[in-house]
Amino acid sequence: MESYLFFGGNCEEALAFYKRCLGGEIVTLMRYEGSPMDNAQLPREWKQKVMHSTFESKGARFMASDTMPGQPKPAYQGFAMSVYVPGSADEARKAFDALAEGGKVTMPFAPPFWGGHFGMLTDRFGVPWMVSSEH
Repeated sequence: MESYLFFGGNCEEALAFYKRCLGGEIVTLMRYEGSPMDNAQLPREWKQKVMHSTFESKGARFMASDTMPGQPKPAYQGFAMSVYVPGSADEARKAFDALAEGGKVTMPFAPPFWGGHFGMLTDRFGVPWMVSSEH
């Protein structure tokens, strides 16, 4: 099972942010331009938006795109993206702190009662995250 995130026109910016925060690569990136959805109803400014993408890094894999023009901006509720960062707690803390830039920490990154390290945040795009490590 993989998660699929929708953005209201800033998917490419979000993917660049996640690449910086989590490492990894944008494996697939397809634009609306040249697709079957590139027609008279597609606004010119939407042609370069992301129709589909895949992001992969250690501990994370998800897909993402921009919504179709005119659709409401996505509201992320009732779930959280969960990323396990292998290696040291310091590496996981770096990812946590990077994802939290411009966002809101909802549970500080610290050792929980079950061991390892864990924290929760909502990033600057409104996406909720849980970051964990075993050390």
